[in-house]
Formats: sequence, structure tokens, C-alpha cells
Amino acid sequence: MSEKPINEMTFEEALAELEGVVTRLERGDVALDDSIRLYERGAALRARCQQKLAEAEEKVSKITLGDGGQPAGLQPFDAG
Repeated sequence: MSEKPINEMTFEEALAELEGVVTRLERGDVALDDSIRLYERGAALRARCQQKLAEAEEKVSKITLGDGGQPAGLQPFDAG
């Protein structure tokens, strides 16, 4: 597991760690307490992925296409 706090992870980082958590849980060779801890971490990673996807959707929705199919009417957004 990453030492980086979940709320500082990129979408890709959170997704990669979530995949690792799922793999470990699917193997079924993890002690019960560790399984619970992994499940909780997985839930937090899933929430982070959903948050980052929602942010991306919001940014994309600010772009509208003009008659020629080219981006038009771009609204500034916080690129950070």
C-alpha cells in the first residue's frame, strides 16, 4: 500500500492501489482483521476515484462544441 494519503492521490494512483486491494481480497489468504482494513482502504480509494472522475466530468462539461464540431465557448476552470 502507498504511503501517500488517499486525498492527495491522482486518479491513476488510487485506481492502481484499488486494483491491488481487490486482488489481495480475492485471493482470500488475508486474515480477517487485515481483510477489514483492506476493505475500508478500498472503499476510500473507490471514493477518491469517483471524486476525480466527477471533477473531470465537470471540466469536460464546461467545453461546448460549435457548429463545426470544434470547441467553442470555453469556460475557464481551475486546471489544478
